[in-house]
Amino acid sequence: MPVGESRADESHNTPDTVAAFQTQAIADGKSDAAHWGVLPDKYTQWGTHSNRLVPVYTFGTLGAGDGVDLSSYIGANSVYRSEPGVRQLYGYVPEGTVNEAARWLDQTNIADLQRAALAAGRRHLFLVVFDGMDWQTTQAAAIVNQGKVAYTSGRGRGTRFQTYAAGGTTQFGFMVTSPHNDGTKTSVDDQTVENPGGTVRGGYAAAAGGDAPWVTAPDMGYLIGKPSDGFPKHAYTDSASSATSMTAGIKTYNNAINVDPAGQPVSTVFHEAQQAGFRVGVVSSVPVSHATPACAYAHNVTRKDYQDISRDMLGLPSIAHPTTPLPGLDVVIGGGFGTRKDASTTQGANYEPGNLYLADSDLAKVDAGRGGKYVTDVSVTGQDAGRSLRKAAATAAQEGKRLLGFYGIGRYNGHLPFQTANGDYQPVAGRGKAESYTKEELAANPTIRQMTQAAITVLSADERAAGFVLMVEAGDVDWANHDNNIDNSIGALNSGDGAVRAIIKWVEANSNWEESLMIVTADHGHYFHLTTPEALLGGQ
Repeated sequence: MPVGESRADESHNTPDTVAAFQTQAIADGKSDAAHWGVLPDKYTQWGTHSNRLVPVYTFGTLGAGDGVDLSSYIGANSVYRSEPGVRQLYGYVPEGTVNEAARWLDQTNIADLQRAALAAGRRHLFLVVFDGMDWQTTQAAAIVNQGKVAYTSGRGRGTRFQTYAAGGTTQFGFMVTSPHNDGTKTSVDDQTVENPGGTVRGGYAAAAGGDAPWVTAPDMGYLIGKPSDGFPKHAYTDSASSATSMTAGIKTYNNAINVDPAGQPVSTVFHEAQQAGFRVGVVSSVPVSHATPACAYAHNVTRKDYQDISRDMLGLPSIAHPTTPLPGLDVVIGGGFGTRKDASTTQGANYEPGNLYLADSDLAKVDAGRGGKYVTDVSVTGQDAGRSLRKAAATAAQEGKRLLGFYGIGRYNGHLPFQTANGDYQPVAGRGKAESYTKEELAANPTIRQMTQAAITVLSADERAAGFVLMVEAGDVDWANHDNNIDNSIGALNSGDGAVRAIIKWVEANSNWEESLMIVTADHGHYFHLTTPEALLGGQ
């Protein structure tokens, strides 16, 4: 943020009705107005992902030509309308998935669109992933932001990414996020897949799940892998499979980081852009080597091999690239700082005791002050992280170096502090205990908006580059939804919307929507049902 801005400036200054709603629902164990899962009388019944269709917002695409215009993938052009198209996607034809009336795109089309944009000469690509944000999450935030229930279907309004027109070039659609399969087992040390094909196949049956994100599923259990009434069982995705689809353009198994169903590494949009002379970077509000930012660049048969994933991202030798490391991203900014483990059962024989997500020795190796390529900035208690990150970005830009920012609250697994629905950073309880932060901890962590601004400062500095590609992940939306905490979820979404605002501001000041393109979407949904929307405003 510019000098003078603070976390308080991101507050929506709304009454704390959502915190009160969340607190009451947790205390009662149920709510007449909402529930997570299929049981209306149990508020916190379901704490993981679903197979819901999720929204896609694009900017700089309308009228941009075949492959770039979103209409290339939706409506009559949906890959789900033909058996050959579905077979090419999955390698098989999932039951009930071919649909002649399909309007939806697939998550792999997000990669297709980015590749088409690069081929068409776009210089700046922004992929903004609100991890875990389905249509229902966005509607909840929009209700609180506007103080009213303004829509019950469609694109809606209430956030910047919903209302921004991008000079008349924005479009809206929704997509399938189902993986190739769930249940694939892997060997982290050998980097091999033990049972290709897994145990549960993916697919999307609209007859069971609904033909739009805002439609109540005809079979409520289908979307969480518990179908009834003869509907098929299809796997719902995790973040790794879904992000691989959005960056590499393939369907793969849950837990895969840019490898195909057999465990073979594949190329991503970020690899290809880098090879073409673009600068590339990632920003995340959760640990830097978590699944979504990892899938911009790393290769691994399992998303849980965090230290090796961060090595790929930073251009160091890894289990997947032991002798010829990947070149590394130009910008890596995110969480994970302060989360330390003496041992890890998921990271293989080369795990280094210490930080779980980025090995201490690797952080030292890449530091420009010690001969590495990255100007580094980390959380320091009491330090103004927004200011220190801005200074580090300016130094990296001026000296032609890379940038690494490493932050987070260690005791909460390294994510940034939750901004709540009214912006006050005072969470209430969900499925787990409420988090709490000191003023010093809040100061020691930048916002995702500040991270995004710093990333753009560095990525846009080299005039010799062909352009840049940036992924921004609002990952704390997912963490809040796992916790069945609508207060944190709305706050996290608004925080991520701040990053969208930063991108828009930069494009309008330094570029345009003919040479820049932005995609705002999610990797999957959760299963929040808001049956009485007015309840979030204190009504009944």
